[in-house]
Amino acid sequence: MLWSISKRFQFAADKIIPESFVFCIILTLIAFVLGLFVNGFDIVNLVDGWYKGLWDMIAFAFQMSFMVITCGAAAKAPAMSRLLVRVASFPKTPAAAYIVLLLFGIVASFINWAFCTILTPILAMYLSRNVKGLHFPLMIAAGYSMMILGQCWGPSASVYALVATKGHFLENRIGVLSQDVTIYNAVNTIFFFSTFLVILLLAIFTRPPEDELVVYDGDVTSGMETAEEDTELTPAGSMNRSRFLMYAIAAGGIMIIVRSFISKGILGSLNFNFVIFCFMILNCFLYNSPSKFLSAYRNTMRSATDVMIQFPFYGGIMGMMTASGLGKAISDLLVQVGTKDSFYTLSFLSACVLNMFVPSQGGQWVVQGPILVEAAQQLGADIPYVLNAFVAGDECTNLLQPLYLIPALAIVGMKLKDAWGICAFICAFWLLTASVCFYILPMIFPS
Repeated sequence: MLWSISKRFQFAADKIIPESFVFCIILTLIAFVLGLFVNGFDIVNLVDGWYKGLWDMIAFAFQMSFMVITCGAAAKAPAMSRLLVRVASFPKTPAAAYIVLLLFGIVASFINWAFCTILTPILAMYLSRNVKGLHFPLMIAAGYSMMILGQCWGPSASVYALVATKGHFLENRIGVLSQDVTIYNAVNTIFFFSTFLVILLLAIFTRPPEDELVVYDGDVTSGMETAEEDTELTPAGSMNRSRFLMYAIAAGGIMIIVRSFISKGILGSLNFNFVIFCFMILNCFLYNSPSKFLSAYRNTMRSATDVMIQFPFYGGIMGMMTASGLGKAISDLLVQVGTKDSFYTLSFLSACVLNMFVPSQGGQWVVQGPILVEAAQQLGADIPYVLNAFVAGDECTNLLQPLYLIPALAIVGMKLKDAWGICAFICAFWLLTASVCFYILPMIFPS
């Protein structure tokens, strides 16, 4: 039955889902047309907002790309590949393979979302080699869903880190909220484990017939990084092969990491740049010579190409949403009809919609956060639960919004339409689970 339902989503994907960059352009045009109606057909203002948004996101685009490259190099290192081969050798049945994939994915997501995005498709390739009967698009979609679900209950979600930081832009309205209050409350915890269980059951019980099974037929060793070593017997070659140089950099990096943990704590240290830095230092050990280190980064850069190109375009969409007031209009429309009990579900749904156009949690919170906070305070709703609903909605439609799926698809050589239908299938169940959880649970566990 589940396979029959999933096929309806995949049929739509086969017919209407273009390349991810085309998807981005279409969203740009939709935001432009809708913005015209909101801002009184001020085309110049919209175009200016689009242009400004392109360059507002350029630094973030580089950060995201560098994170994908750095975490991808770590995930594809020979030492990491040997670990994945060992993990993939344990399951002997399809159900066990899906359980291993999802558990491994959720743990990797807690470490870092980009690391998980690269790691899970590589593990999926190794599992496909060892276990027969695995539907590879389902493995990619389920593994990717663990990356985004992990951000709902892990410490690295940008909004949770933001509101826990003194001086954030809404401090005068909601104060500084620690992560034990915002992330690890009863409502968010139950939502997280309920959604994990739903996705796990979908993975296990969505069973295609043998003639419709799509197996991975690529080269499984393509997931392993083959960093080249300089073999020239010259002083230059010796320096290129020098372990001392890499370990000297690593020693300085470890000193910085330890000092940050001591002074700020582990959670307090985990900002975007610090996470990238930690993986870069890890790569100094995984690729312990300058030539291997540089080769590994060169070989991983291709997976970040679409992120680098498309992120500025999504910044342009954000710029138009801000310039036209479209983001505020969408949020206002949903929260105006809310009551205290229904407000959390409406916050979740509004975040789902807005995330399609603003696929940056921090950027979306800038647009939507003040509106949600003001409405929540007027209705007497609990701010931590509103934050939980917002993050769950922002992450949910990442299953439909292809930006963060691109690196995973690049690793295994798949097109967007190959996995999008299964992602949409999982998204439908996420929508249902979250809507129920955020309507019922806040009444059971008032904060």
